[in-house]
Amino acid sequence: MTQAAVLGAGSWGTAFAQVLVDAGTDTVLWSRRPEIAAAITSTQHNPDYLPDIELPAALRATADPGEALADAELVIVAIPSQTARENLAQFVHLLRPDAILVSLMKGIELGTAKRMSEVIGEVANVPAERVAVVSGPNLAREIAARQPAASVVACVDLKVAERVQGACNSGYFRPYTNHDVLGCELGGAVKNVIALAVGIAAGLGFGDNAQASLITRGLAEMSRLGEALGADPHTFAGLAGVGDLVATCMSPLSRNRTFGENLGRGMTMPEVLAVTKQTAEGVKSCQSILDLARKHDVAVPITEHVTFVVHEGMTVQDMLLSLLSRGPKHERDADV
Repeated sequence: MTQAAVLGAGSWGTAFAQVLVDAGTDTVLWSRRPEIAAAITSTQHNPDYLPDIELPAALRATADPGEALADAELVIVAIPSQTARENLAQFVHLLRPDAILVSLMKGIELGTAKRMSEVIGEVANVPAERVAVVSGPNLAREIAARQPAASVVACVDLKVAERVQGACNSGYFRPYTNHDVLGCELGGAVKNVIALAVGIAAGLGFGDNAQASLITRGLAEMSRLGEALGADPHTFAGLAGVGDLVATCMSPLSRNRTFGENLGRGMTMPEVLAVTKQTAEGVKSCQSILDLARKHDVAVPITEHVTFVVHEGMTVQDMLLSLLSRGPKHERDADV
């Protein structure tokens, strides 16, 4: 039986640990908070993130990283993207020399504009062939409730992707393999920023036409940046592209959409941050995605305007006016 460790007991880390167990993988879930690990072990519930979900009795939890990583062939990293480098550095000496590292994170690192697989590879000093990523429409609560979902496991070595695929193929969670790590990670990061914009539109009271327009132009923005970086264009028409984009932009379970809605309703950034209990990755990643786009001379006006709102004080009304005042263009040539 494959041995796996999941680092991070937030909603997605916990849900994915359940998926692994349901797929027949021996899994230990690491929580930085001992009380969460104790609650999962004793009650089969994560009281802070998925309190109404009964977790498998076979799922073990611990606050001891050494215990979690002992003999782990698969190490799944499910921690906030902006703290991944410093947190993972604490665990590197505990990894098996042949461990496969799997990223559940959907963000771009501030300062370096590096994808999470690149951060993992650097910190753990492992080649790209031993780093996989999971992406797609991954709303944790639905997956934890064992509702049907499909996803993508990407690795430059498809045999490694297939190994991870087998470890998480639980029946209700259907993973596909892909070789395009860059495209899958980029889609997973950019969709969070577009979801912020869609949430702002919804919060302002705009309906499905406006939201669908933002999603569609956001997909164009994602694809344009991906093409410049060398991603496979087909990826953005798949689960890690349009699939994840639609789910994150339209679901009330989406942290990023909810964050944007609160801004659109008139709350200030400090007020929204105060009521946001879980990480909305797009809030920080929008700046790093914008930096990456500017480095490659790619126009990403939706990302740019979201960054202006959450980091530079632009009002949501001025954001809307600025986007709508852009000159008319042919759809294929337009940057928004």
